[in-house]
Amino acid sequence: MADEKATAEVEETTEAQQEQNVQQEQEKKEEKPQQDPQEFLDTFDWEKYEEGIEPVDDAKLQEFEKLVTENFVDTADEEVVEGTVTHMTERDAIIDINAKSEGVISLNEFRYNPDLKEGDKVDVLIDIREDKNGQLVLSHRKARTIMAWERINKSYDEELVVSGFVKCRTKGGMIVDIFGIEAFLPGSQIDVKPIRDYDQYVGKTMEFKVVKINHEFKNVVVSHKALIEADIEEQKKEIISQLEKGQVLEGVVKNITSYGVFVDLGGVDGLVHITDLSWSRINHPNEVVDLDQKINVVILDFDENKSRIQLGMKQLEKHPWDALSDEIKIGDKVKGKVVVIADYGAFVEVVEGVEGLIHVSEMSWSTHLRSAQDFVNVGDEVDAVVLTLDREDRKMSLGIKQLTPDPWTDITSKYPVGSRHEGIIRNFTNFGVFVEMEEGIDGLIYISDLSWTKKIKHPSEFVNVGDTIEVEVLELDVEGRKLSIGHKQVTENPWDKYEKEFALGTIHKAAITDMVDKGATIDFNEDITAFVPQRHLEKEDGKKLGKGEEAEFKIIEFNKDFKRVVASHTAVFREEEIRNVKQAQKKAAAAADEAKPTLGDANEALQALKKKMEGND
Repeated sequence: MADEKATAEVEETTEAQQEQNVQQEQEKKEEKPQQDPQEFLDTFDWEKYEEGIEPVDDAKLQEFEKLVTENFVDTADEEVVEGTVTHMTERDAIIDINAKSEGVISLNEFRYNPDLKEGDKVDVLIDIREDKNGQLVLSHRKARTIMAWERINKSYDEELVVSGFVKCRTKGGMIVDIFGIEAFLPGSQIDVKPIRDYDQYVGKTMEFKVVKINHEFKNVVVSHKALIEADIEEQKKEIISQLEKGQVLEGVVKNITSYGVFVDLGGVDGLVHITDLSWSRINHPNEVVDLDQKINVVILDFDENKSRIQLGMKQLEKHPWDALSDEIKIGDKVKGKVVVIADYGAFVEVVEGVEGLIHVSEMSWSTHLRSAQDFVNVGDEVDAVVLTLDREDRKMSLGIKQLTPDPWTDITSKYPVGSRHEGIIRNFTNFGVFVEMEEGIDGLIYISDLSWTKKIKHPSEFVNVGDTIEVEVLELDVEGRKLSIGHKQVTENPWDKYEKEFALGTIHKAAITDMVDKGATIDFNEDITAFVPQRHLEKEDGKKLGKGEEAEFKIIEFNKDFKRVVASHTAVFREEEIRNVKQAQKKAAAAADEAKPTLGDANEALQALKKKMEGND
């Protein structure tokens, strides 16, 4: 029992010593310094190793490979890594990327960075891990491009603000350098307002936002306007929250249109309508304001979202009607400028912002109204008389004709009935002609008083506007301011003479002028046109007269009042037959007295002739 116990103690002691020895060996190994891999590379003779002159212990090679694995980076081809500039020559830069060998990059790739020096950190791309000479091939330019695209994509995805250098102008915009990549800046994306001079931005460094990327064609579009709009949007929200009606603000004229002016209130646009620019009438807003001009405006109204803001300029000044002198009263003579013309009258600006209306009826004493443009033009300086004045409703009516005497005052002495005058034809109507005797006095000639003989359907057949015509006063209505005149009355009525010349039963020679439905017409002279009924066109041989055929005609009706003349050709030869019958009757009677036996024969002849005449009738 004692022996077993002793044996066990000896075994435990042996195991403890063995464990202690292993631990000491391990501590010795840890205390042994590890060789620097770079030092090994510097002292190792690769030529002898390759020729087999200086063999290397396998254990040593395995230890070296372990050290390289632990200390050098493991990079793949076409991978961007960070390197350090360890040495620079006149042409190249030596770059250490912590690999098995260093790389060489031409200084041409660093032209953008003339301050490059040893110790600087640079991004490089491993183009070829080892060329035929065992050299590591690197590229800084390619690394910059790859990194630039990564940064651009990130900026686009995360909507980051990037800084870029404006290199030059191009068609439609600018070329901007972003991380070494050329991007396009459209002209419309430079600023929120239109840019006229692009050259002012060339050579400047500005902030942009990447708004579009075309990976297929490697195109990048940036915008500076987007950043401004974002700032404006923030300002706009703040400004809108503080807007109130009646608030006076300072703004800048952003745009001028024919209907008004858009004003920038510091990120928020408002519209001043053309009618709210000035108390006076204006034709275009550019008569009052200029582009980029600073102006004060008052807020008149806005919608619920305050997105449409109505502004005013004239409201900042006192209304001209409130400042109108109390000395102006009805009947006063005033001077003004014609600012607007309408068909019914003209508006005259008496003082700035105060207008009076001259109705067309107050421009002339004439009762025959014309357009206001016949009397005045826009821009004319005119004198007028104040007819009505309503300061409360801000209305004023003026008159021009009141500056001259009313021509109807002594009308009875100037134009008594029966007097003859000359006038100018001013206008036609279907029923007559208006003749201006003098300014303010118009007379009317009814169509029936234009000619004694001509049948006129419309006055334009007889006279023209602007002609001077001689007239006789037929009737005068002073109270109604109406003057009735006639033109035919200044000449003798030819029908008095024709009444004798073309008396009933007289025979005249003429040709058929025209054929109508119920007969024909013939012109005896320039005044007398007669009508021939169908049954009175029959000739002696039983045929009828045709157009252009000349013959004798007997007047069977003459009406001077209605200017109606009726003639007959048939009556001419029938009257001769009647005369022949009467002569035959006289001869028969005479023969009866001389020879009774022949009386019966004579009666038979007379009866036959009588029947013939009755048949013709």
